[in-house]
Amino acid sequence: VSEKDSETAYMTNKAMEFIEEAAEDPWCLHLSYIKPHWPYIAPSPYHSMYGHNDIKPVNRHPKERENPHPLMKLYMEREDSRTFSREEVRANVIPTYMGLIKQIDDHMGRLLKFLEDSGRMNDTVIIFTSDHGDYLGDHWLGEKELFHEESVRIPFIVYEPSVASDVSRGKVDDRLVESIDLVPTLIDIAGGNIPNHILEGRSLLPLLHGENPKNWRSYVVSESEYASRIAFWDLGLEAHEARATMIRTEDWKYIFHESFRPELFDMKNDPEELCDLGEDQAYNTILQEMRDLMFESLRRRRTRTTRDNDYMKMRAKHALANNSKRPVYIGVW
Repeated sequence: VSEKDSETAYMTNKAMEFIEEAAEDPWCLHLSYIKPHWPYIAPSPYHSMYGHNDIKPVNRHPKERENPHPLMKLYMEREDSRTFSREEVRANVIPTYMGLIKQIDDHMGRLLKFLEDSGRMNDTVIIFTSDHGDYLGDHWLGEKELFHEESVRIPFIVYEPSVASDVSRGKVDDRLVESIDLVPTLIDIAGGNIPNHILEGRSLLPLLHGENPKNWRSYVVSESEYASRIAFWDLGLEAHEARATMIRTEDWKYIFHESFRPELFDMKNDPEELCDLGEDQAYNTILQEMRDLMFESLRRRRTRTTRDNDYMKMRAKHALANNSKRPVYIGVW
């Protein structure tokens, strides 16, 4: 397939066509690039831009295989994990993977120039992110489902054109954010009222404006259901039990398993996540603190189907009002 007919070029062309057709009408576009993804095939010239000498060193250690967590052990035995544990595979696949990333970079450049030339950069919000990372052999793994940084730490780049965001433009913010922050952020930018009674994410607009919101989150949550990816029955699990929950603070990463011991990583002293402390009783206090955070996150989930705060306040005031004339008298004698 020629470069101009490849997935990334095609999707970029379609995005520009959509924007042109929208003209001056408001629009929202989800531009979902499929690459880099299996099959790892890059069109010319991207197939040969990088070589094995351009690859970052693999992040893994033999001790990870000595006494792995039961779930980790099963994932290490998957075909994709065994494949990417071979250096010759990494040396051939990753340069192609890098070429596919460079192709996206170039076509994002095309799209940004298109927006600039059409005057739309002044009224268009752009958020560049992803749904997950890729192990590519790190930690003796392939694919994506577990909770190492290679998998869960994704790009999150926001362009907001207002002058108020100039203060943060081009800067990196290390505060913890989640993908669920996308919706409230976009509602906030559009000037809408965020339905906080059902949305758990937080608007990032104050951060873009250089503000320092009080009580910003101290941890993030990620969940995985892996029944479709491994032989869960070999672990003695039912399909609905094949799930795990990650709690990540600035200093620690904790992974809860209903049927197995937890995993724990010291993100300050072991940022590569090579030493699982989940079985070390010296860290029982930290483990309990992280469990408490997970319980807190479950308590705070907004699972009620109800009206917003203002409506419920009105209903309560109406119910509490001591009117002399009421259609129905309840608790009055």
